[in-house]
Amino acid sequence: MTTLIAGDDVYAIAEELFTAMVDGESGTVSQWFGDVPAWQVPVVAWVDLHGGWAGRASVTTERATADDLARALLQMGADEPVLEEDLHDAFGEVANVVGGNVKALLPTQGTLGLPQVADHDPGLPGSVLVTEVVLDWRGRPLVLRVRGAA
Repeated sequence: MTTLIAGDDVYAIAEELFTAMVDGESGTVSQWFGDVPAWQVPVVAWVDLHGGWAGRASVTTERATADDLARALLQMGADEPVLEEDLHDAFGEVANVVGGNVKALLPTQGTLGLPQVADHDPGLPGSVLVTEVVLDWRGRPLVLRVRGAA
């Protein structure tokens, strides 16, 4: 069951998300080439999927990138400070959209948990990595992962 979600599908979800919600134009994300730098100040957002297929969709990046993503989603100025609440709302919504689209790919529809945002990935005990996609957005990496119950 875990092979239902392909990296190409997650990449397509990300392209649509950034086109429709973040940048308003296509072609703003691409595949990241090379190693992902070690996170200095990471931010992780995730949603859990429940039902016939259980798992988690998550997005990880640097805090500065998450702040810029929040500014874009909330239509804030480039120098406007991002409050913690705004970061959680915006970055959590990115994970929520990814998770909702992953759920739509499944043969049976379940439910999504509420988006969570933290400075580390708490893991999902008993799960396996289904797919990982590393995006390049404005020259900075974002890692999208889908984990499924083993």
